[in-house]
Amino acid sequence: MFLAPVKLCSLLLVAAVCSATLGLSRAHAFDVQSDVSKDAGRFDLFRFGFKAYKDGDKDKAVEAYRYAAEKGHTGSRWALANMYAYGDGVPENDYEAFKIYLKLVNEDVEPGSPDTGFYVNALMALAEYYETGIADTPVKKDLAQARQLYFQAASVFGYPEAQYRLAKMILHGEGGPENVRLAKKWLNVARQNGNIPAMAVFGNLIFNEGQPVLGLAYLTAAVSRCNPSDCAWIRDLQEKSFSVVDENDRRGAIALAQNMSTGNH
Repeated sequence: MFLAPVKLCSLLLVAAVCSATLGLSRAHAFDVQSDVSKDAGRFDLFRFGFKAYKDGDKDKAVEAYRYAAEKGHTGSRWALANMYAYGDGVPENDYEAFKIYLKLVNEDVEPGSPDTGFYVNALMALAEYYETGIADTPVKKDLAQARQLYFQAASVFGYPEAQYRLAKMILHGEGGPENVRLAKKWLNVARQNGNIPAMAVFGNLIFNEGQPVLGLAYLTAAVSRCNPSDCAWIRDLQEKSFSVVDENDRRGAIALAQNMSTGNH
């Protein structure tokens, strides 16, 4: 499964969101060193699964997560779906992961609730599946559905990665009409929320629209902050822009980018 950016999100969430969810468990939890008990409460099963996973006993983790998921525990559904998506402790099975993610997003989750991180991650995973489809399954490529899911994560939950991906689909007319102005709006929102690729694409757009200093400044700032996986293409955009402006514009852009790095823009 190709879920690289969301996979990173998942790894971060498992430490932060899962730890917060663990705090919901009450007294009288069964011993996490014992065997899984399907009759235990869903929060206890989640605790057991999380402890088993950390200890490297992924068979027990899967079993506990599955029991907890059957009892409606959102975090367990998320964890189980991720394990299938990445072949982590179980054979990789994108369709099985898709079905669990779909069941999760069909639940009502209020923004800001303890389950928000799980829900948004599932939205993003489903959107990526719809962008490509899953071979030999009923899940076919559906860019309109992917765009709608990104829109939900971007607008309702304010997730910067979704805002960036939605902007790219709008910019290229994928899954709906092309609209440069609307794409720029979402890119700017994502940029303001800390998404560095969005900053780079936004800078490149306004550079080519006739704002060379500001556009190059955003590109230069993005180069200084990018993740290694994005730096090559961002640097390429920045160098191409840098090569076609005069020295005054270069100096202005560099100064403005330094100002941005101090939080003054």
